[in-house]
Formats: sequence, C-alpha cells, structure tokens
Amino acid sequence: MCLCIVSHWAVAQELKSPNGNLTMKFSLQGNGVPTYSLTYKGKDIIKPSKLGLELKEQKTLNDFDDFSVKEKTGEGNLYDGFSIADTKTATFDETWKPVWGEVKEIRNNYNELAVTLNQKATDRTIIVRFRLFNDGLGFRYEFPEQKNLTYFIIKEEKSQFAMAGDHTAYWIPGDYDTQEYDYTTSKLSEIRGLMEKSVTANVSQTSFSNTGVQTSLMMKTADGLYINLHEAALIDYSCMHLNLDDKNMIFESWLTPDANGDKGYIQAPSHSPWRTVIVSDDARDILASHLTLNLNEPSKIEDTSWIKPVKYVGVWWEMITGKSTWAYTDELPTVQLGITDYSKVKPNGKHGATTANVKKYIDFAAKHGFDGVLVEGWNEGWEDWFGNSKDYVFDFVTPYPDFDVVGIREYAKSKGVKMIMHHETSASVRNYERHIDQAYKFMKDNGYDAVKSGYVGNILPRGENHYNQWIVNHYQYAIEKAADYKIMVNAHEAVRPTGVCRTWPNLIGNESARGTEYQAFGGNKPNHTTVLPFTRQIGGPMDYTPGIFQMDVSAYNPDNKSHVNTTIANQLALYVTMYSPLQMAADFPETYEKYMDAFQFIKDVALDWDDSKYLEAEPGDHVTVARKAKGTNNWFVGSVCGENGYTSNISFDFLDADKVYVATIYADAKDAHYKTNPQAYEIRKVVVTNKSKLSQHLAPGGGLAISVIEADKAAIKGLKKL
Repeated sequence: MCLCIVSHWAVAQELKSPNGNLTMKFSLQGNGVPTYSLTYKGKDIIKPSKLGLELKEQKTLNDFDDFSVKEKTGEGNLYDGFSIADTKTATFDETWKPVWGEVKEIRNNYNELAVTLNQKATDRTIIVRFRLFNDGLGFRYEFPEQKNLTYFIIKEEKSQFAMAGDHTAYWIPGDYDTQEYDYTTSKLSEIRGLMEKSVTANVSQTSFSNTGVQTSLMMKTADGLYINLHEAALIDYSCMHLNLDDKNMIFESWLTPDANGDKGYIQAPSHSPWRTVIVSDDARDILASHLTLNLNEPSKIEDTSWIKPVKYVGVWWEMITGKSTWAYTDELPTVQLGITDYSKVKPNGKHGATTANVKKYIDFAAKHGFDGVLVEGWNEGWEDWFGNSKDYVFDFVTPYPDFDVVGIREYAKSKGVKMIMHHETSASVRNYERHIDQAYKFMKDNGYDAVKSGYVGNILPRGENHYNQWIVNHYQYAIEKAADYKIMVNAHEAVRPTGVCRTWPNLIGNESARGTEYQAFGGNKPNHTTVLPFTRQIGGPMDYTPGIFQMDVSAYNPDNKSHVNTTIANQLALYVTMYSPLQMAADFPETYEKYMDAFQFIKDVALDWDDSKYLEAEPGDHVTVARKAKGTNNWFVGSVCGENGYTSNISFDFLDADKVYVATIYADAKDAHYKTNPQAYEIRKVVVTNKSKLSQHLAPGGGLAISVIEADKAAIKGLKKL
C-alpha cells in the first residue's frame, strides 16, 4: 500500500494548451510538496516550482479560561504533507464581447486541470486549479467548505516561479504603496545591486526587499523567449509582489501586509487570485494577450449602455506644472471643514478651478468635439490636504467660493459637454467611505457621470498600505458603489489592475504607474512608454494623460526646469500605443491653438476598437500598433521608441483589399530629438491600399502617428500613392 501511495505522488499530471505549444506538469515531490513546471515548444519556462501557503498561528478559544470549546482557526501550513485526492480535467471555448476594448470579440479557450489535495495530518483540503491557454498559464488556490479550514490568516503565500536562466528583466522595485517608478532593465542577477538607485522618492512608499519587484514583470530569455508574470482577478486578497532568490533564480510570491503584518484574512469557501505566466517567442503576442481578462468573471453590470469611452481635457496640467494651484488661498495654515470660513480669506489669484477658467476648457472641448472636462481643486480643503495624517480632509460636495457648481453644470450642458468629477481622498479611505454615497449622489445631481479618484499619501487607517487586502477591498467597494449610481471610475494611486474591468466595466481607467505628471517632476525615461504596454497595461488600461506639446515646462512656470522627454509625434502615437477608453488631451488649450495641424490627430483618433494589430514590438525599444475604430473601416496607427530612435517598417496588409484610404502621417522631422528639438514634426497625406508599405524613421524618444481613413475618388484626387 505504501508503494502505491508513493507511485501516486510521483505520477505527474500533464496539461497541454489547445495548440499544444505549452505543457504544464503538476506533481507532488517528497513530503507531499505540490509543484508545477511549464514548457513552451519544449523549452523550460518555469522549472519545477513549489506551491502552497503558510498560515499564521492563532489563539483558539480554549486559550482563554472562559471558553472550553476549541475553534478551528487554520494554524500550520498548506505547503506540504499532501496527497492527491482527485484530479479533474476540462476544456473550455467561448467568444465574448467586451463592453469596450481593443477588439470587439475575445476568444476564451483553455484546457483545465483541477487537483484536489488532502493534508492528512490536519484533514484539510485545497484545490489547485490550472488553466492553460495558447498564450500562457493561470493557476489559483481554492479553499472548499470544510470543518477544519474555516477562518484562517495567511502569513505568506509560497507560490514559486523558478526561472530557467538569468533573464533580462524590465522591473520596478517591490513596494507596498506605489508603482510610480521608472523601469530598470537588467539581468535578474543584477537586481540586488541596482535596487538602491532604482528606489526614487515618492510621497508614499514602502520597499520590502533588495530583490523584490512588482508585477506585471516582463522578461526576455537569452534565446528570445518573452515571459510575463502577473496576477488576475485580484478580489478580497492582498496584491502580489515577487521576491527573487538570486542565487537560484527563483521568484516567490510576496503579499502586501496590513497594519498587523498579516497578509490575508480568509473565510472558506473562497479562492486566491490567479497567478499568471504569459509566454511567447514573439513580443507582439504578449501585447495581444487577453489571458488576464479571460481569467476574470463576465460583467456583473447587466445594463452597460451608460458606460462610454471618454476623451477629455481639463484643469490639471496647469497645477502639475505649478502655473496654478489646487488651493483657493495661501492664508490658511489649517482647515477644518464646516468651521473654516472661506468668505473671510483672500484668494491667492492662482487657483485653477475658477468658474471663468473652467468655462474656457468647456468652450475648447465643445469646439473640438471632446466628451468631457475634468476639474481638480474645485472643492474646499486643498490648503490642508496632504501630509498631516488627517482623517476628515474633504467632504466631496462643498465647492470653493469661486467655483459655481450649478452655473458650470448648466453651461456644460448647453455646450453638450460632460463634466468629470475629481475626488482626491488624500489616502483617507475611511473618510471617503463615510462620504461616498453623498458624493456620488451629488455627482449625479450635477450631471457628472465619471469620477477621477485619488489616494495620494500614506493610507488612513494608519499602518495600512495601498495594496493590502483591506484597501484592495475598498477600491472594489468604490467601483461597485459607483455602478449603483451609474458612474464610471478612473482610480489613481490605487492598486494596479488585474483585469477586473471585465467584471466591472465601469472601471474605465487607472493610473497605478508613473504617468505623464512625472514629466513635470523631473522627467520620465524616453523608453518608459515602450515598457508600460508590456507591464502595467497587461492588467488593464492606464490613464496616462498624453498630449503634451510644450516640452519646456518652464514656459508655464519659470521655477520648474523640467523637460518632457518625448517629441510631439511621440505624444500623438501614445493615443494608439497606450490603449485606454479614457484619453486626455492634457496640455493647455492655448498651446494646442499653436499646433492645430498636429492636434487634429488627437481630435480624430478613436477610443474604442473593433480590432488591434501589434505590428512591431520589443520591450524597452519600440512598439507599433494599428487599431480599427469601432463600427468603421478607419484605422489608426501609432509607433513609439526609446532613446536610440527606430525605423518603423509598416505593411498596410491589415486594410480591406477592395478599398482605398487616405493616410495622414504625423512624423518626427529629420532633425527632431526629444532633448534638443522635440517640437519638430512633419505631416503629409498619401493614398494607401492593403499593398502599401511604409518605412519611417522615429527620432530618439520619438514617434509616428497615422490616421487611415476610407476614401472615395474625390478624396484621393491629387494625392500621391504610397
């Protein structure tokens, strides 16, 4: 009987992807340790790696003299001593339609293996469920209902990802509170030595290890394989980081702790998020993957007709550059809402969210066909909002004296423009939940259908982190509560996305990475936007706020010597390469008036797509994408590159064979350069068909944007054919 059990443990359970390129093997090693491995076309991707969780020892009821009944609390471990109780396989294949997205239909096709494990010593059962797609693997832990595993606390999840070599990685430091870092490119073995200089200042940050990195983590092997590690469907669980054993090249999951140092409070039945491995020998396949979305549940919002992509302008960049302020006055050393009387203080003359200034943005939006206007700094409390560990910061409904809520509402309505609300919580999560119903009702009463929320600073309650379970649950609560009011959410400083936008498509954007604002805080690396599509955007769209045309920030604020490290053509291309149903034209209206010919692309580019083609891609170097606007035969192409420049070679074979198009090409001028000549561009129009090809040089830090519009004979008259 003993030999039979050993044999059962030793037999590997094998799972293949639908196309056969990926193979996952599961087995129990000595002492009943669950392990898995993954190969792609016969090459090792994940070497045998351990699975399981470590549980926190807890007091039981009989530890107290007043109780005599022992409570099952979940002490011990869930990473060894297992035997296989059952295995089940399944195949799934469906096609579903996203509410908005890069394509109009997504195929969800995988083979599944569910392994039921029994821990004899504790009489506990867990299930490890694997789903193998053509583009990668997802696995998660499931905790069925049972008498010996009811409530338990996770001390650490022990999921491993054993790498097959010292790969090149595109990484940011592991941090419980921020993802707002520039990316570092290095070998895995070099992470430790580069960590100190990679951790740059932020208003809230908590590093945990000199080899800890964040997901989504992008890697490239020496023989040209691309590997991405991330998670999907982060619900009621702590965000996962990766900690590297750089002697053995093994990553292990590292969950974000709460104020007590605990990493998850679990009540069975429940399950963890999915841990994901996306892999290909073609970098374009990583960008085209829908694995993360497919591992999330279908939409829980039945009527999604109110969820619409948004192109917007707003009162924002002027504060970021320092030309204007969020605060109404400079006279108040401290503010107490309901007590402070703003009618008795002198305005500072630099406040951005004035009625007159907002109307200027509304006029600009109406004139150029934009959907909405965002206004930051409209509500009382900005004089005293940051850095004071203050619980009651904003009430989200009381405007400054110079912001006429009703007047703005009626003016915007008369112009056919929607206002976008701003809720900066100052990371006081409890205060936001205290006011959230009133705030959302105020929005709907005043014609706001979308909100940009922010979580700048250290989290309140004190000791919590931006990415632990309790705060992750808050972000989810805000999304679901917003859905009750038919409000779309764009959350900044929240946890990085994991495909939850499939289930809750009113989550139309997140920041959760180093965005354009850092161009006014000293600049981003020129290659930044060639890495983000491989990392941050694996989980969902980013509100990157592109469209900056004035690269010298001192032109707006003489005290700010920052430089925007891109070209105008690069800024245009971002509207295609950085996919989002929420896109801002972030610069000043008066700046766009100087470059109306280039601004035309921002006006024309679509927000929602029927199809997307990734034409060229190499992380850290270049990304070229073509997208077909929803419900049309029009395409838009974007290409961005890093500091070395790039020559993009585009075939237009994605166009319909029987149609003719006019391509308007927005390119870097020959002497353009992100440092020395960023505003140099050229525009030309040509006729293209599906036989056309284009070779176009991109300047260092530069880009290329093309609108490809179906045309008739009259439209192509006098134009040259490409």
